[in-house]
Amino acid sequence: MKRLRLDQWTGQLLLARPGAASVSASAPRAVLRSTTPLSRCAAVRCQSTAAAASPSIPAQGTPEDEYIDGTDHARFPPLENLPPRATSMPSPPPSRALESAKLAALHARLALPEKLPLQTLARALVDASADPSPDFNNSTLAFVGQSLIHYHVGEYLMCRYPRLPMDILYAAMKGYAGHTTLHHVARSWGVEHAAAPGGEVDPGLLQFSMHKPGDAITGFGYQRAELKYLRKYNWRHSISSRIVFDDDFGEIVDPEAQRETLGRRTDTQYGDAFTRSLAERAYANCTRAVVGALYTHAGREPAKAFVRAHILSRHLDLSQLFAFKKPAKELSLLCAREDFEPPVARLLSETGRLSRTPVFVVGIFSGKDKLGEAAGPSLEHARAKAAMNALKSWYLYSPGEHVRVPSDMLAEEAKPWEPVHIDVGEIIGR
Repeated sequence: MKRLRLDQWTGQLLLARPGAASVSASAPRAVLRSTTPLSRCAAVRCQSTAAAASPSIPAQGTPEDEYIDGTDHARFPPLENLPPRATSMPSPPPSRALESAKLAALHARLALPEKLPLQTLARALVDASADPSPDFNNSTLAFVGQSLIHYHVGEYLMCRYPRLPMDILYAAMKGYAGHTTLHHVARSWGVEHAAAPGGEVDPGLLQFSMHKPGDAITGFGYQRAELKYLRKYNWRHSISSRIVFDDDFGEIVDPEAQRETLGRRTDTQYGDAFTRSLAERAYANCTRAVVGALYTHAGREPAKAFVRAHILSRHLDLSQLFAFKKPAKELSLLCAREDFEPPVARLLSETGRLSRTPVFVVGIFSGKDKLGEAAGPSLEHARAKAAMNALKSWYLYSPGEHVRVPSDMLAEEAKPWEPVHIDVGEIIGR
């Protein structure tokens, strides 16, 4: 069998594209075979789009190495040939955003509107740890995006699951809009980070420092007056105080503890964990900054649709967030509050009672209504699981997937508002 020359095929395709070379696709095969190796190197696919678009063939006296590496030295000179001002900048100037292929690809991949310029998208990729100036980093955009994300996630959870306990609501908020989740969102967009920030870095790369933290974006919440006692004696803080004082995730605002955690970066034991936390926070701020930039340039509705498409569309199993200590007692209190008949556990079926692996199916009934059902290796275990399933079915009540939220009324020609279900509150066992 005759051996195929794949290198000639690829050379023919590269030479046949418009404006790449003077040899046409319909040229005889003998002409393609007679192409010199030097001219064939000029048709090699380059990493830079500007280099690939240049159809000129180098002179005979020019070394081939300058063309094999695929770099356009006229537009992207080596670092030693750059002026001192370009290398001394903490981040790339906004004018270079129009020359970045990575930035244009990210803009198209996220289907961002034309109203959002590439310069603003490039600013969303500059963390405060890379450039301390708020005029060039993404701290202000990230704050706007954080407020929008938390607002839309909060109204979505409250309207779709009106009976969620506050602990579960805070956990769900963190599951949708926490640092880890937004970090994975930015990773799924294909955002790559630079090894180190600087003025010579491609504007399409996320830039943050791996050795020092930047200024944290300002969040909502108050610093407690009894904060030192909470840390020293591990005092319990109630749900009501978490709603009034703490941040959007119900966590205590403690700047001193954050500084102590960041101060461990010099310890080799916490070095890798510190670097991962900085990267995670930088990626999360990038996601928030993109939402803030979209709201700034395109308006409210595109930002809301973007949050729904990239954040609220992620699957989060809320039933896995529950942890009941006394499910039977809590279910009894629920039935007493709602004027239901007291719950009664009944054995529905069993198998292998005297074997090594018995299975009991227990149901919880309130009068003639079955509230929950579960199977377990013992009667007590099955009864507890049935009570948990009954409580979950109560707390996870939802009026539907496409429930209206208050922000829908801000749209033009919106339908009249229909009040959503408001629950009296969770069951608190004493």
